[in-house]
Amino acid sequence: MTLATATREGRPSARTVLLKGLDGRGFVFYSNYESRKGRELDANPQVTLVFPWVAIERQVLIEGTATKVAREESEAYFHSRPRASQLGAWVAQQSAIITGRAVLEDTMKALEKKYAGQEVPLPANWGGWRVAPETVEFWQGRRSRLHDRLRFRREKDGGWSVERLAP
Repeated sequence: MTLATATREGRPSARTVLLKGLDGRGFVFYSNYESRKGRELDANPQVTLVFPWVAIERQVLIEGTATKVAREESEAYFHSRPRASQLGAWVAQQSAIITGRAVLEDTMKALEKKYAGQEVPLPANWGGWRVAPETVEFWQGRRSRLHDRLRFRREKDGGWSVERLAP
């Protein structure tokens, strides 16, 4: 999915992240809390998620608020990942400028040695975010350009209202 965030001043950015969970509370993804997206989410938790299916002319657009998931939930997911991915969470100071790929490879080798034969701990700066949806829009393209757009909007009582939008 594409995750769009913005700085406190409103400067937008977007990137692709993996949806790792979905339940009645929202959409979950995991990342380095100190990355650009992590810093932007701390400053401005309003986000947009986009799931595009270009080949079949469909898209789902979610707008909502992101909050960090519980540490226990992050830990459970972290330990379900392949060991190399766990170590990778320690290696990459995501979004930081580095001098070259060798920095990553050398750090990975050192961490493989450090944690040989033991569980890799969850880094303090890594975990999940949950996006609680406030609107969910389903878009279906049509050759006539009279696309179908249905937006579901969360009401104050927790229910949902549906609106048809013009293309």
